[in-house]
Parts: sequence; structure tokens; C-alpha cells
Amino acid sequence: MAVELTALPREQTRARYPDESGFVERDGVRIFYEVYGSGDPTVLLMPTWSLIHSRHWKMQIPYLARHFRVVTFDGRGNGRSDRPTEAAAYGEREFAADALAVLDATETEHAVIIGFSLGGQRGLLLAAEHAERIRGAVFIGPNFPGGGSPLPERTVYDFDTDYETAEGWAKHNRHHWLRDYRDWVEFFISKMFTEPHSTKPIEDAVGWGLETDAEVMIATMEAPDLSPEEARALCRRVRCPVLVLHGDQDALNSVTRGTAFAEQTGGNLVVLEGSGHAPHIRDPVKVNLLIREFLESLP
Repeated sequence: MAVELTALPREQTRARYPDESGFVERDGVRIFYEVYGSGDPTVLLMPTWSLIHSRHWKMQIPYLARHFRVVTFDGRGNGRSDRPTEAAAYGEREFAADALAVLDATETEHAVIIGFSLGGQRGLLLAAEHAERIRGAVFIGPNFPGGGSPLPERTVYDFDTDYETAEGWAKHNRHHWLRDYRDWVEFFISKMFTEPHSTKPIEDAVGWGLETDAEVMIATMEAPDLSPEEARALCRRVRCPVLVLHGDQDALNSVTRGTAFAEQTGGNLVVLEGSGHAPHIRDPVKVNLLIREFLESLP
């Protein structure tokens, strides 16, 4: 369904506005998408965790749309898309199904997918189970359960115990989220950007995180996830070219996870020296050039 551009809020931070906007609806959940530019191939920018919406791609959209057709959408739980409250609505396969619905709505027969963090799992599902529609895949800081060691500091506290402390990773906890959601958002986003002089990216991402709420984020934590065994089995089914980009200073997902993802999909790995979890936001020129080189290398 198309939506008039004049009906959408215009943001001062946008370097380029969409040429087309609309939404698809699946099981009563509306998913809003945008289309930019023209050309081949079409690039589908996948949603990440519902903590942040599609504006985290704001440094990629204007550059890529000068050379290719770009499609992006707000993942369920944030942005203009709906915020269901039941955990099942945030399963990984729901996000993958949303992506397919957006491809259909935008009349996209084939696409190259780009996923960031949790978007890696959604992209993996598409590349493995819908290979006829995926020409290539780029994964940035992928949250890959199929290999690589978790960061030790993230294994000290569990999500469900009500701790007396709220220091450090004890904030990553349902009880703390319900008591002080903003405090957790600010902590988590600070871990996303380990690079110096990241004030503006942190400010932006905290704002995006505050557009949703603790109840939605708790639902995402309770949603069906990919098991390590399932993730590894999906990797064996990937046939398209794959590029994995991972910062060596990632404080959310160990670079060992990106390494394992590249190895298991037969993809190429680029380790970005000095980069944190979101190099596409913090070092967009380098990341955009790597993405363009990959896109132009596809058969």
C-alpha cells in the first residue's frame, strides 16, 4: 500500500527523502517501508533489534541510493511500525517474513541484503531458505549464535534474576528495564560505540531507543530465537556471496562471532581495526566503500 510522502513526518537529519513509502500488514501488524533511488541491484537494509529503527542506516541510504535501488523498513517494535506485545510476534522468522512481504510490496524479485547485529540472523534465514531471491549478503557486527565466544562480561548476570545491584551489565535485566528503562538504554548504547568522539551517534541511538519501551523490549527477549544448531545448519545452505564486517573493539558481540559466521557461510571477513559494534554509523565512508565494492563484484 502506497503512502503519500506529504503524510509522513520530515526529519531535519535526512540527507535524502524516500521516493516511495508504504506499509505491509501481516497478521494485523503493519510494517512501514521506504524506497530510494533506482538501479541494479536492489539493496534491502534489514531491521536489527527493535531497540533502534531504520534510521540507523541514515549514513548508507543517500550514498547507496546514488548507485543502486535501496529498500529499508522499520522492524516491528519501533519506528513507524506496530508494536505488538506478545513475544511470539518478535521471533526471528517473523522478521524474515516481514522482509519477504516488503520485497513483494516493492515488486523486488531479487535483492542483496545487508544486516546489522541481530539483522544477521534474519538475513541468514533469507539467504538460506529463500536463496532464489537473495543475490548476496553483507553482515555487520552479526549477532551469530552458531559460533564464537560470548563476551565474558555479558555472562555474569542473567536476564530474569532481580539483582540488588544495577551496575554494568546487571542493567541488562527485565526488572531494571521496568524500573529505569532510560538508564539501560543509555548504558547499552554507550557499549555500541567504543570509539572516541561518539557523542552524536550515542545521542541519536538513545533517542531511537526511547521511541519504544521496556515492555516491547522484554517481549523481544522472550521471542523464539535461532539455536546454535539451527544457525549452523542454515549457514550450510547459503549459496550466495557473503561479506562480513566486524569491528575488533566490538563491546556487544565478540569479533569471534563474525569470524565464525564468515567461515560457516564461506564468506569473506573484513575486521575493522578500532571499530566498535556499529561501524556503519561511526565510520560510514569506509563501510560504504566496502559495501559498494561487494555489490559491484556480484555476478
